[in-house]
Amino acid sequence: MQKRLVLDQKQISIILDRFCYQLIENHDDFDNTVLLGLQPRGVLVLDRLEKRLEEISGVRVPSGYLDATFHRDDFRRRNIPLKANETKIDFLIENKHVVLVDDVLFKGRSARAAMDAMIAFGRPKKVELMVLIDRKYTRDYPIKPDYCGREVNTLESQYVSVEWALNGFEEDAIWITEKEVKS
Repeated sequence: MQKRLVLDQKQISIILDRFCYQLIENHDDFDNTVLLGLQPRGVLVLDRLEKRLEEISGVRVPSGYLDATFHRDDFRRRNIPLKANETKIDFLIENKHVVLVDDVLFKGRSARAAMDAMIAFGRPKKVELMVLIDRKYTRDYPIKPDYCGREVNTLESQYVSVEWALNGFEEDAIWITEKEVKS
């Protein structure tokens, strides 16, 4: 399987630092801001971002994990049902500035579903989207990230693989690979 490196560990770290400074610039003291990591992979980005943001700013921003499985428009169209993950939000988002955090923006289905799912916790004042990778030109919905680590052009036959050392990989890295052809 052919792999092309998009971001290495050092580049991911630089992007997360940039995200922190952009958040500080845009949200000032964070008194009306919350961060929500999209299950399952966005929470890994959120955990790193949250830690680094606290180191840089000294502020602990309220954060949680949001699962949008049952709000996806393709939920019932799959041969194998999707497995839901835990939603862990112990605060209301009514009139808050919400930053949704995910690893890869592809078709926009997860981001759209997340917007539906978070309404159960109140009506936000503003919603922003933060992603490490934006797969340009692949959108099914008119969704664009407010914070983007790297834009990449990909084909339908390709997959963006995000590897974290925490999950047993040698180091944090993001790759573009060819999807496996099922015979």
